[in-house]
Amino acid sequence: GSLLTLILFRAVQGLGAGGLIVLAQTSLADLVSPRERGRYQGLFAAVFTTCSVAGPLLGGFITEYASWRWIFYVNLPIGAVALALIVSGLPKRVPGPAPKLDYLGALVMMAGTSCLLLLLSWGGNTYAWTSVPILLLAAVALTCLVVLVLVERRAMQPVFPPDLFRNRTFVTAAIVLSLAAMALFSAVVFLPLMFQLLMGASPLVAGLMIAPLMGGVITASTLTGRLVARTGRYKMLPVIGLFIATTCYFLLSWAVRASIGVPPIEVILAALGLGMGSTMPNLTTGVQNAVARSQLGAATASAAFFRSLGGALGVAMAGAVVAVYLHDFMPGGWHAPSSGVLQLSSLSATERDAILSAYRTGLSAAFTVGAIIAALGFLIALTLPDRPLQPRQQG
Repeated sequence: GSLLTLILFRAVQGLGAGGLIVLAQTSLADLVSPRERGRYQGLFAAVFTTCSVAGPLLGGFITEYASWRWIFYVNLPIGAVALALIVSGLPKRVPGPAPKLDYLGALVMMAGTSCLLLLLSWGGNTYAWTSVPILLLAAVALTCLVVLVLVERRAMQPVFPPDLFRNRTFVTAAIVLSLAAMALFSAVVFLPLMFQLLMGASPLVAGLMIAPLMGGVITASTLTGRLVARTGRYKMLPVIGLFIATTCYFLLSWAVRASIGVPPIEVILAALGLGMGSTMPNLTTGVQNAVARSQLGAATASAAFFRSLGGALGVAMAGAVVAVYLHDFMPGGWHAPSSGVLQLSSLSATERDAILSAYRTGLSAAFTVGAIIAALGFLIALTLPDRPLQPRQQG
């Protein structure tokens, strides 16, 4: 099939897959007490992180030794097993009245989000920041935000219930979640490129070199989830986690600029994983604890949206920062993702050194931005209300 066909079917797949994580977290919140949610959210985050690492590595292995088409075929038996477990394992409930979907709100939200992401992706790279397309995207994104507020106030079952935004815990946790995801993905997206370009690793090895980061996330998610279940408190965990993340990002920025070797960077990544693993699952627990049981689905979905939006903005923002430095320092318009990392070997020593220097400076700046974002999340997390988790379900 054509590339357009692949994109269209990927969109269809996204319609089904987009709600899986939110539905899993909402079901979990419905089945266990608020006090126990920390433990299970930690396990959920650990499994998700493990699969996030194993998936790309397995995909690269399949693509290299079989065919890229098999990265889709292999999901069929996995999906069948997951479906069977859902059908046989989840308790059956009497369905309530059919929901009235807020199609207009969803459409306006998608339009505004798309314009915002395009603005950050194209600004300073494809188009100048003061160019007509960028200004037009900014105007449309702002207009969509205003229209979304008006639409949600009138919708019978809005995508974003206005009551949630009068809940201080939800608003604070959602902002911190978004900033934490923004900081995390602004780094993760460039780590493989850093290991390949600056440290000479192969694509497969570069993927494996991120394992300490994910190992830290898994460890912290599991241990802090148990701690939350034992103490019934969660606020200090994201506060401490974001402080650790801020420190690690500054260390990463310095390490890249100073050409520090691989072992210290791996230690920094492991610590960064511990910080992020202490933050994101426990913020989701805090969100679910702050709302009534009837709002669990809407609150969890809204928090997941802001987390996903933060991750996407983090990738776009980091890309924009790196692009600025490449535009200023890169000779001849060479660009690794489009020209290919392997083409470095065909360049002269002078050109190769200039290219690596430009990337080193740009990546260091991107990690500095990640540190600033994490620091902002830390400051906002200090204002997070610390409502004790109850041992029994909310009414």
